[in-house]
Amino acid sequence: MLVLRYGLSTDNRRFTNMKIYQVIEDAIQRPLIPHDPQKQSLKQWAMFVLRDKGFIVVYAQNADFAIEQKNSEKMYFKVSYTSDDLDSKFNWIVWDRVSKTPSFIPAG
Repeated sequence: MLVLRYGLSTDNRRFTNMKIYQVIEDAIQRPLIPHDPQKQSLKQWAMFVLRDKGFIVVYAQNADFAIEQKNSEKMYFKVSYTSDDLDSKFNWIVWDRVSKTPSFIPAG
């Protein structure tokens, strides 16, 4: 079992990421305020709903934003209104204009 620099095994880290992904998915599927493209950008809305769930949302130079967690590296996010050509090194929040629903696509 490989131990990473934070003292977590790869299995523990994978489990932690899965829990974080579930919270992110829940945040965008059941937000406090639904996304309204006429009133706010997808980026602003995504940052708001993640902050509402307790994430620390910070500036990211090469992404739309990032979230920080204790004992974890930053998770970088981009947002899009289309699921075409998404870079797999980022986490994505994608708005489907037809169904008017958001989706979360984890990095990797």
